[in-house]
Amino acid sequence: MSTNDDALVVAPGVQIPLAELQITAISGGGPGGQHVNKSATRIAVQWNARTSHALRDEQRERLLEKLASRLDTDGALRIVAGEFRSQQQNRRAALERLQQLIARALVVPRTRRATKPTRGSVLDRLSEKKQRSATKQQRRRPADD
Repeated sequence: MSTNDDALVVAPGVQIPLAELQITAISGGGPGGQHVNKSATRIAVQWNARTSHALRDEQRERLLEKLASRLDTDGALRIVAGEFRSQQQNRRAALERLQQLIARALVVPRTRRATKPTRGSVLDRLSEKKQRSATKQQRRRPADD
């Protein structure tokens, strides 16, 4: 995870200002003894993709499309990390997950160029078809004349 002092570096040319991130400490749920009930070690990071100034318009559209199932109605993305016992480690893990999720969503896939099959592959396919046809011909019952 790469962070400047004031921004989370997501991809080349994309840096999310830390001021745009809402980082909240949450107490852990479920069983775990006395420690988990009185210390807020889980971290929730929330970032609004719709209102962020870190993205260009085409990046925002791509992100909103790719992460549509993970966004709430306002366009906010929420990541929760609670696998570690310390708040610091959970904060680092949540920011890292946010960074990876956004970086993957911003990747523009290369366009596929249609190509012709090679002459050899066409000949191979046709010879396999002839061979299969011959096999099926041999399995047939002989015609009674």
